[in-house]
Amino acid sequence: MSDKIFGMNDIVEMKKAHPCGVNRWKVVRMGMDIRIKCEGCQHTVMMPRKEFTRKIKKILVRSEEE
Repeated sequence: MSDKIFGMNDIVEMKKAHPCGVNRWKVVRMGMDIRIKCEGCQHTVMMPRKEFTRKIKKILVRSEEE
């Protein structure tokens, strides 16, 4: 998964969907930990970067920040 480069405000798809039924997450914080926010119910989850890179499936929408 090291070939998946993600950034702030990217919309990503995880391997498992959120219990609300939506599988679109927005990256809202980056560092040693990654915080993602569910696009359906706005619930936030924080996890270590290593765990996040293991659980990410693909990047759906890249942010326009350059």
